[in-house]
Amino acid sequence: MGIKFSLLTVVALIAAVFLGVKVAGMSFLFGVVIPYAAILLFLGGFVYRILGWARSPVPFRIPTTAGQQYSLPWIKQNKIDNPSTTAGVIGRMALEVLCFRSLFRNTRFEFKEGPKLVYQWEKWLWLAALAFHYSFLVIFIRHLRFFTEPVPGFVHGLERLDGFLQVGLPGIYITDLLFIVAVTYLFIRRVVIPQVRYISLPADYFPLFVLLALGLSGILMRYFTKVDILKVKELAIGLVTLHPAVPEGIGVLFFIHLFLISVLFAYFPFSKLMHLGGVFLSPTRNLPNDSRMVRHVNPWNYPVKVHTYAEYEDHFRDKMIEAGLPVEKEN
Repeated sequence: MGIKFSLLTVVALIAAVFLGVKVAGMSFLFGVVIPYAAILLFLGGFVYRILGWARSPVPFRIPTTAGQQYSLPWIKQNKIDNPSTTAGVIGRMALEVLCFRSLFRNTRFEFKEGPKLVYQWEKWLWLAALAFHYSFLVIFIRHLRFFTEPVPGFVHGLERLDGFLQVGLPGIYITDLLFIVAVTYLFIRRVVIPQVRYISLPADYFPLFVLLALGLSGILMRYFTKVDILKVKELAIGLVTLHPAVPEGIGVLFFIHLFLISVLFAYFPFSKLMHLGGVFLSPTRNLPNDSRMVRHVNPWNYPVKVHTYAEYEDHFRDKMIEAGLPVEKEN
């Protein structure tokens, strides 16, 4: 049900752009108004979510520990998986953000005949996640050539590196293929594995379909259905400089691609994709495990009126004596 609903939603969004641009001629709406609204929603939602997490109280040190903590001098500490210093936390966060270390260490288990508990290798998920995120990053940086004039040198260098195979004309970008393969794998894995399919919701399938449609529309524009790059850049520069104008003859496929990007940006802050910002504010990752080295006092403690046992006994002494309960003072 979740798969069909998410797929039909994406198809409906694409159909709305096609009809809106091709039939109703609303190119300004889909080329200017919606992208601006999506960016504002993305920035506002992102800041709102980050501030909400930043305000959440974390009175205790609750880092996830996966190794030996700091202890006696002759016991070797695992300074990355169980850091006790700020430097260790920075190293752990760097490996987590750049290399997905916790996902690399992930395993899954299931019961076999016997009964027998079997742990299985889960590196394919790590590889797919790594390929997807870095491909998306490279593609995002490559697209800066549409929004900058002159184009920075590092963008040209990244393009040459990405297309060094020189297959076909125009040359095929490696990240385009990796992106599609990685997203397809993540979708198939979510469908094929029963346990993952059971816990999957439309919110899990929808971004995958949007990303897949986004990648396919970009590939179609580059390798099959050509678009006027100069007009696309004119539109992009106009959006960046706050002087928007929609040139004639860009083509409906570009507006579909742009609208899918806008949907992704608008959806981002209110979805699980917000792990992009949330990982930096996760107390299980960004805190050192130094509870035995430093005394941490809860800063949210406030004075409260307490009722001591002596006061309790003074208040109920007669009834306690009448009920046969022991008291510390008879009078």
